[in-house]
Amino acid sequence: MAIWKPLLDFFLKPNCPLCDRPTSTTLCIYCDRQLQSEKLSDPRQNTTPFILAWGNYSGTLKRTIAQCKYHNHPQLGYYLGELLGQSWLANPPDKSQILAIPIPLHPDKQRQRGFNQAELIAKGFCHRTGIKLNQSLLRVKSTEAQFQLNPTDRQQNLSDAFTLKSGHKIQGRSIILIDDIYTTGATISAASQPLQNAGVNIVGIAVSAIARLN
Repeated sequence: MAIWKPLLDFFLKPNCPLCDRPTSTTLCIYCDRQLQSEKLSDPRQNTTPFILAWGNYSGTLKRTIAQCKYHNHPQLGYYLGELLGQSWLANPPDKSQILAIPIPLHPDKQRQRGFNQAELIAKGFCHRTGIKLNQSLLRVKSTEAQFQLNPTDRQQNLSDAFTLKSGHKIQGRSIILIDDIYTTGATISAASQPLQNAGVNIVGIAVSAIARLN
Protein backbone atom coordinates (compact mmCIF):
# COMPACT_ATOMS: atom_id res chain seq x y z
CA MET A 1 0.00 0.00 0.00
CA ALA A 2 2.88 2.36 0.77
CA ILE A 3 4.10 1.91 -2.83
CA TRP A 4 0.79 3.20 -4.23
CA LYS A 5 0.34 6.10 -1.79
CA PRO A 6 2.26 8.74 -3.85
CA LEU A 7 0.20 7.83 -6.90
CA LEU A 8 -3.06 7.99 -4.95
CA ASP A 9 -2.07 11.34 -3.43
CA PHE A 10 -1.41 12.68 -6.92
CA PHE A 11 -4.80 11.65 -8.32
CA LEU A 12 -6.75 12.62 -5.21
CA LYS A 13 -5.12 16.04 -4.96
CA PRO A 14 -7.87 18.70 -4.90
CA ASN A 15 -8.04 21.39 -7.54
CA CYS A 16 -7.77 25.12 -6.93
CA PRO A 17 -11.33 26.48 -6.61
CA LEU A 18 -10.39 29.56 -8.66
CA CYS A 19 -8.49 28.11 -11.64
CA ASP A 20 -8.95 24.32 -11.32
CA ARG A 21 -5.21 23.60 -11.23
CA PRO A 22 -4.17 20.71 -8.95
CA THR A 23 -2.98 22.03 -5.59
CA SER A 24 -2.09 20.68 -2.16
CA THR A 25 -3.13 23.97 -0.51
CA THR A 26 -6.38 25.94 -0.39
CA LEU A 27 -5.38 27.98 -3.45
CA CYS A 28 -2.70 27.23 -6.01
CA ILE A 29 0.43 29.37 -5.81
CA TYR A 30 -0.65 31.42 -8.83
CA CYS A 31 -4.10 32.33 -7.50
CA ASP A 32 -2.74 32.88 -4.00
CA ARG A 33 -0.19 35.31 -5.43
CA GLN A 34 -3.00 37.17 -7.20
CA LEU A 35 -5.07 37.19 -4.01
CA GLN A 36 -2.17 38.62 -2.01
CA SER A 37 -1.98 41.51 -4.47
CA GLU A 38 -5.38 42.68 -3.15
CA LYS A 39 -4.07 42.97 0.42
CA LEU A 40 -4.12 46.47 1.89
CA SER A 41 -0.78 47.82 3.05
CA ASP A 42 -2.64 49.70 5.79
CA PRO A 43 -5.64 47.54 6.77
CA ARG A 44 -6.86 49.67 9.67
CA GLN A 45 -9.39 52.27 8.53
CA ASN A 46 -9.64 55.60 10.33
CA THR A 47 -13.14 55.09 11.77
CA THR A 48 -14.82 54.76 15.17
CA PRO A 49 -15.16 51.93 15.96
CA PHE A 50 -12.19 51.02 13.80
CA ILE A 51 -12.55 48.81 10.73
CA LEU A 52 -9.83 46.31 9.95
CA ALA A 53 -10.08 45.18 6.31
CA TRP A 54 -7.74 42.62 4.78
CA GLY A 55 -8.12 43.80 1.20
CA ASN A 56 -10.03 45.71 -1.45
CA TYR A 57 -13.23 44.14 -2.73
CA SER A 58 -11.98 43.64 -6.27
CA GLY A 59 -10.15 41.25 -8.54
CA THR A 60 -9.16 37.89 -7.09
CA LEU A 61 -10.42 38.69 -3.58
CA LYS A 62 -13.89 39.42 -4.98
CA ARG A 63 -13.78 36.15 -6.94
CA THR A 64 -12.63 34.22 -3.88
CA ILE A 65 -15.55 35.48 -1.79
CA ALA A 66 -17.99 34.70 -4.62
CA GLN A 67 -16.60 31.17 -5.03
CA CYS A 68 -16.95 30.64 -1.30
CA LYS A 69 -20.53 31.87 -1.05
CA TYR A 70 -22.12 30.84 -4.32
CA HIS A 71 -20.12 27.84 -5.53
CA ASN A 72 -19.85 25.76 -2.36
CA HIS A 73 -16.23 26.29 -1.37
CA PRO A 74 -16.48 26.84 2.42
CA GLN A 75 -12.75 26.20 2.82
CA LEU A 76 -12.14 29.59 1.23
CA GLY A 77 -14.00 31.32 4.06
CA TYR A 78 -11.79 29.72 6.69
CA TYR A 79 -8.67 30.63 4.67
CA LEU A 80 -9.78 34.25 4.34
CA GLY A 81 -10.32 34.29 8.10
CA GLU A 82 -6.77 33.14 8.72
CA LEU A 83 -5.46 35.91 6.45
CA LEU A 84 -7.63 38.42 8.30
CA GLY A 85 -6.24 37.11 11.59
CA GLN A 86 -2.70 37.73 10.35
CA SER A 87 -3.59 41.36 9.64
CA TRP A 88 -5.14 41.65 13.11
CA LEU A 89 -2.00 40.35 14.80
CA ALA A 90 0.07 42.89 12.87
CA ASN A 91 -2.30 45.72 13.93
CA PRO A 92 -3.56 44.75 17.41
CA PRO A 93 -6.01 47.05 19.22
CA ASP A 94 -5.50 48.36 22.71
CA LYS A 95 -8.25 46.18 24.18
CA SER A 96 -7.69 42.66 25.49
CA GLN A 97 -10.16 39.87 26.28
CA ILE A 98 -12.15 40.53 23.12
CA LEU A 99 -14.83 38.22 21.76
CA ALA A 100 -15.38 37.77 18.01
CA ILE A 101 -18.99 37.69 16.80
CA PRO A 102 -19.72 36.85 13.15
CA ILE A 103 -22.63 38.48 11.34
CA PRO A 104 -25.22 35.68 11.19
CA LEU A 105 -27.28 34.55 8.22
CA HIS A 106 -31.00 33.98 8.50
CA PRO A 107 -31.58 30.24 9.19
CA ASP A 108 -33.39 29.79 5.85
CA LYS A 109 -30.46 31.30 3.93
CA GLN A 110 -27.94 29.25 5.89
CA ARG A 111 -29.83 26.02 5.15
CA GLN A 112 -29.92 26.96 1.48
CA ARG A 113 -26.20 27.79 1.31
CA GLY A 114 -25.08 25.12 3.75
CA PHE A 115 -22.88 27.44 5.79
CA ASN A 116 -22.41 31.04 6.89
CA GLN A 117 -19.33 32.53 5.26
CA ALA A 118 -18.92 35.13 8.04
CA GLU A 119 -18.88 32.33 10.62
CA LEU A 120 -16.19 30.47 8.64
CA ILE A 121 -14.13 33.65 8.38
CA ALA A 122 -14.55 34.16 12.13
CA LYS A 123 -13.40 30.60 12.86
CA GLY A 124 -10.27 31.03 10.75
CA PHE A 125 -9.69 34.41 12.36
CA CYS A 126 -10.06 33.01 15.88
CA HIS A 127 -7.81 30.06 15.10
CA ARG A 128 -5.08 32.44 13.97
CA THR A 129 -5.46 35.04 16.75
CA GLY A 130 -6.56 33.00 19.75
CA ILE A 131 -9.59 35.26 20.22
CA LYS A 132 -12.70 33.40 21.41
CA LEU A 133 -15.63 32.96 19.05
CA ASN A 134 -19.06 33.96 20.31
CA GLN A 135 -22.33 33.35 18.47
CA SER A 136 -24.85 35.16 20.63
CA LEU A 137 -26.16 37.20 17.69
CA LEU A 138 -29.13 35.90 15.69
CA ARG A 139 -30.65 37.01 12.40
CA VAL A 140 -34.42 36.80 12.78
CA LYS A 141 -35.55 38.62 9.65
CA SER A 142 -35.07 37.30 6.14
CA THR A 143 -33.85 40.25 4.07
CA GLU A 144 -33.35 41.07 0.41
CA ALA A 145 -29.89 41.06 -1.13
CA GLN A 146 -28.27 44.35 -0.13
CA PHE A 147 -26.29 44.97 -3.33
CA GLN A 148 -29.41 45.89 -5.29
CA LEU A 149 -30.66 48.48 -2.78
CA ASN A 150 -29.81 52.14 -2.23
CA PRO A 151 -28.50 53.23 1.22
CA THR A 152 -31.95 54.23 2.55
CA ASP A 153 -33.55 50.97 1.42
CA ARG A 154 -30.65 49.01 2.91
CA GLN A 155 -31.35 50.45 6.35
CA GLN A 156 -35.08 49.75 6.05
CA ASN A 157 -34.39 46.24 4.75
CA LEU A 158 -32.29 45.47 7.84
CA SER A 159 -34.51 47.13 10.42
CA ASP A 160 -35.01 44.75 13.39
CA ALA A 161 -33.18 41.99 11.50
CA PHE A 162 -30.97 40.98 14.45
CA THR A 163 -31.46 40.01 18.06
CA LEU A 164 -29.51 38.28 20.84
CA LYS A 165 -29.98 34.70 21.97
CA SER A 166 -31.85 34.33 25.22
CA GLY A 167 -29.53 33.63 28.12
CA HIS A 168 -26.53 35.27 26.46
CA LYS A 169 -23.78 36.38 28.82
CA ILE A 170 -21.94 39.14 26.99
CA GLN A 171 -23.11 42.26 28.82
CA GLY A 172 -20.15 44.52 29.46
CA ARG A 173 -17.86 42.53 27.17
CA SER A 174 -15.74 44.02 24.39
CA ILE A 175 -16.41 42.47 21.00
CA ILE A 176 -15.48 42.75 17.36
CA LEU A 177 -17.94 42.04 14.58
CA ILE A 178 -16.71 39.91 11.69
CA ASP A 179 -18.12 39.83 8.16
CA ASP A 180 -16.98 39.09 4.63
CA ILE A 181 -17.54 42.50 2.99
CA TYR A 182 -17.99 46.06 4.27
CA THR A 183 -19.80 48.41 1.88
CA THR A 184 -22.09 51.10 3.29
CA GLY A 185 -22.01 49.75 6.85
CA ALA A 186 -25.79 49.17 6.97
CA THR A 187 -25.48 45.51 8.00
CA ILE A 188 -22.93 46.28 10.71
CA SER A 189 -25.09 49.13 12.00
CA ALA A 190 -28.20 46.93 12.21
CA ALA A 191 -26.29 44.10 13.89
CA SER A 192 -24.79 46.53 16.39
CA GLN A 193 -28.14 47.73 17.75
CA PRO A 194 -29.11 44.73 19.93
CA LEU A 195 -25.52 44.43 21.13
CA GLN A 196 -25.32 48.06 22.17
CA ASN A 197 -28.77 47.83 23.79
CA ALA A 198 -27.41 44.96 25.89
CA GLY A 199 -24.43 47.01 27.07
CA VAL A 200 -21.86 45.36 24.81
CA ASN A 201 -18.83 47.42 23.84
CA ILE A 202 -18.16 47.11 20.10
CA VAL A 203 -14.50 48.00 19.73
CA GLY A 204 -14.04 47.16 16.08
CA ILE A 205 -15.12 45.50 12.86
CA ALA A 206 -12.97 43.01 10.97
CA VAL A 207 -13.80 42.16 7.35
CA SER A 208 -12.09 40.30 4.56
CA ALA A 209 -12.88 42.98 2.00
CA ILE A 210 -13.89 46.62 1.91
CA ALA A 211 -15.70 48.14 -1.05
CA ARG A 212 -14.58 51.58 -2.15
CA LEU A 213 -17.75 53.52 -2.89
CA ASN A 214 -16.20 56.79 -4.02
